[in-house]
Amino acid sequence: MSSLPHIDSTKLPRHIAVIMDGNGRWAKQRHLPRLFGHRAGITSVREIVRVCGELGIECLTLYAFSSENWTRPTTEVKALMRLLQQYIGRELPELQKSKVRLRAIGRLDGLPEGPKAKLLSAIDATSQNKGLTLVLALNYGGRQEIVDACNKAMASGHSKLDEKTLQRYLYAPDCPELDLLIRTSGEMRLSNFLLWESAYAELYVTKTFWPDFRKAHLYEAVADYQRRHRRFGGL
Repeated sequence: MSSLPHIDSTKLPRHIAVIMDGNGRWAKQRHLPRLFGHRAGITSVREIVRVCGELGIECLTLYAFSSENWTRPTTEVKALMRLLQQYIGRELPELQKSKVRLRAIGRLDGLPEGPKAKLLSAIDATSQNKGLTLVLALNYGGRQEIVDACNKAMASGHSKLDEKTLQRYLYAPDCPELDLLIRTSGEMRLSNFLLWESAYAELYVTKTFWPDFRKAHLYEAVADYQRRHRRFGGL
């Protein structure tokens, strides 16, 4: 992409989510171990967080580690947890400087103690920031979220649920409605990500692997979003 597409600042999506796919295939193309792809993907995270903040996006949710990812080889899972801990430690000063508020969704109690403690500490440290809200989906599954929301609602005394009530018990009920869901690497599926929230989100799929995803790619996704007519089931 030689030049950035035009973005209408009055029609920005309030909430963007990304399925960051293709790290392993990026590494394989270069005859490198999969871990190199995950490490390279951190550069993309850093840039997309920065660009979303500059654009004035309210919320960015990144699918960092799914509940199904535990089935991967133990060495890869441990490496991913180390990368998470390292990312939070290294990026916290920049998140603070950019006024980014860090949050996390998923069954966080299932995370190893080291990464979990680092995560919770960073969430607390950035809790008063008023810029972009960065949500990391960790040990996350969309079906799990709906089940957990139902159980919380029933535990609170609800015997009958409607959409509005259930919404209040989701992991991040105060985040804006999801407007744009981006998936990298060309796969055409949701992979159990934000199933409730994606009901009327615009889907954008690019063949670009996540480690290669940069500002120009995000701009193209947002420009494509702005060219669409959102009917929400109407005419």
